[in-house]
Amino acid sequence: MGRLVSLTEAAGVIGDGDHLSLTGFAITRNSVALVHELVRARRRGLTVSQVIGGMETDLLVAGGCVDRLIYSGGSLDRFGSLNAVNAAALTGRLHLTEYSSLALLLRFHAGALGLPFAVTTSMLGSDLLPPLIDGGDVRTGTDPFTGQPVLFLATLRPDVAVVHADVADADGNCIVSGPTWSIRDTAFAARRVIVVAEALAETGSLPPDAVVVPAAIVDTVSIVPHAAHPTAVYGRYNFDREHLEFYMASTRRGEAGYADYLDRFVYGTADHAGYLELVRSAA
Repeated sequence: MGRLVSLTEAAGVIGDGDHLSLTGFAITRNSVALVHELVRARRRGLTVSQVIGGMETDLLVAGGCVDRLIYSGGSLDRFGSLNAVNAAALTGRLHLTEYSSLALLLRFHAGALGLPFAVTTSMLGSDLLPPLIDGGDVRTGTDPFTGQPVLFLATLRPDVAVVHADVADADGNCIVSGPTWSIRDTAFAARRVIVVAEALAETGSLPPDAVVVPAAIVDTVSIVPHAAHPTAVYGRYNFDREHLEFYMASTRRGEAGYADYLDRFVYGTADHAGYLELVRSAA
């Protein structure tokens, strides 16, 4: 049926060393189920880009999957910081490249439009700027119309982007309700797109004006209810406060805490259904 595959098959699209873009935001719409698959598969050497990092990002770093993170910050909102990300960055195991949210979104937007670069005044005068210039993806310049200083941002074209959708059809057309943030630009910028949806719609039944990511750019679709747990999905379910508090308590213990959490909830479960059952039994 169209592009429908299992979650394990979808995770197989992402290889060691790939540039993966995630589209969750803090504790909302994180692709937790797919990230669990990548951690179980012990994927290595990933570059991850994400405008605002969340639990999915922290889990990948805790699992040793990520070498480089391109982002503009992130957190688990009221529950605390991305402890695995911060610890890995401080020890040098993770290379961080930090942008303003607007600047990073503009890099995706340029990729979505097929442009070689984007132009902005965001970050002028910021301490973020010197290392970005040294890295080669940002250059200073002059607006040819006003003579004012501007920045040129190289386009960002990830190998794979992951979109967590409310509903999708078998071809990959999908609806994302609530705030969509960088989701559409990130998907259009990517060379391949994985959609993980809460529910399956009949092909042709989705209102065209409601489709956020169209089938034309989607490679695989997996239907996985509660795939964002313990983060929230607008209009479907709230975040799981108890589990997020447990995760934060675990990560505050450092590497031993990450290992215990992953052993229990990721490596210790065969799939997302098993994870959800474990969460229910542990509540």
